[in-house]
Amino acid sequence: MVILKSKSLLLLLSLCLCVQSVPISVDKNKEKPKEEELEAPQSADTGLHYDRYLREVIEYLEKDPHFKEKLKNADMEDIKQGKLAKELDFVHHNFRTKLDELKREEMNRLRMLLKAKHDIQEGNGRTVDHQVLLKQFEHLNHVNPHTFEVEDLDRLIKSATNDLENFDKGQHEEFKRYELMKEHERRERLKTMSEEDRVKEEQHYEELKKKHADHPKVNHPGSQDQLKEVWKESDGLDPQDFDPKTFFKMHDTNGDGFFDESELEALFTKELEKVYDPKNEEDDMVEMEEERLRMREHVMNEVDTDKDRLVSMNEFIAATNKDEFLEKDEWQTLDQNSPYTEEELKEYEQHLANEANDISQKSVDLQKQREELERKQEELNAQKMGLQQAVEEIERLKAQTVQQPDAPVAETVAQVVPGNNQPLPPGHQQQGVPMPGHS
Repeated sequence: MVILKSKSLLLLLSLCLCVQSVPISVDKNKEKPKEEELEAPQSADTGLHYDRYLREVIEYLEKDPHFKEKLKNADMEDIKQGKLAKELDFVHHNFRTKLDELKREEMNRLRMLLKAKHDIQEGNGRTVDHQVLLKQFEHLNHVNPHTFEVEDLDRLIKSATNDLENFDKGQHEEFKRYELMKEHERRERLKTMSEEDRVKEEQHYEELKKKHADHPKVNHPGSQDQLKEVWKESDGLDPQDFDPKTFFKMHDTNGDGFFDESELEALFTKELEKVYDPKNEEDDMVEMEEERLRMREHVMNEVDTDKDRLVSMNEFIAATNKDEFLEKDEWQTLDQNSPYTEEELKEYEQHLANEANDISQKSVDLQKQREELERKQEELNAQKMGLQQAVEEIERLKAQTVQQPDAPVAETVAQVVPGNNQPLPPGHQQQGVPMPGHS
């Protein structure tokens, strides 16, 4: 879940599609940042793989008085046109030095991470996709690994913006895979059961589905009925006295004048409790979080008009004056909106079957390789043993020669050396070797 609580941070991250700007002249030497401002910053996790680097860069930039002022006064149109990246040229030297250190640390982290991934993939016999690995570096300029420059801020803004915009999409895809696997495993279990047990299991499954679907009406997220229910159940106030402005201030828990995503999602708790209970067998808490995400996206699409992933009070009040605010239709929950089709399930199962076949084939190939290596090892062991025996026989014959000088050692030795296994013909006499009985 992406949780971003700083408006200036969101302005820097959201919809920053271009950061080629004209620098604004500032005297860097007028103010020197205090040493205590260089302490490591703290912030909420964005969920991105380069989260720590992102947060520290942004928060150190915000500590620079001049950059912070430019960021504070920037609006979304300024950011879209790009009026921030080159402001880095005017950030105080102390902060620039710290940014250089952060970049070097990030480069080292990525190198270690990618080497580990590369080793793991090669160890598993998988093909290494170098293009995918290189994408891990897109949020910085890896050609210059030593200093943090304008291009690094440019890349960081673009990468974070793109990744945050696609974060929810990734969450949906992950949930879809979860649901596909859950249904696949259920069907596989049925195949292992007897006919009687399979019928009982199917009946139980249908009963759970029916029980899960039997819940109170779920109000449309962001509608008047939904907010009034929060006003009554959570705030303990009379629905007749509902006031949007008061409601907003009460639920802006950090008091920054905006509903961020976590504050917005907290408003849906009462609706979700109508459908999901962790104590019930039929209720899946993974599905509940997907439902929460769907509700938040729905409200953001209708209310967040400037698309900065925050809801201001003005946006909230404006939304309460729209016809959609009076929506009376019940919210369609996940059990009424399957995340996959039967065709997609078949494709997924085919994909799993193909993977299983690949693994099985690799296992067969590895077994053959192992057997071949074992055969070669046995051959080497046999050759080694033969050579050892030949050496021992030669040593024995040498010892005999010392005791019997006239013994035909050369002929006997030749017969025990590997490779010379042809017997001598009858009557054959080697030159220089006397035959018994002749002078």
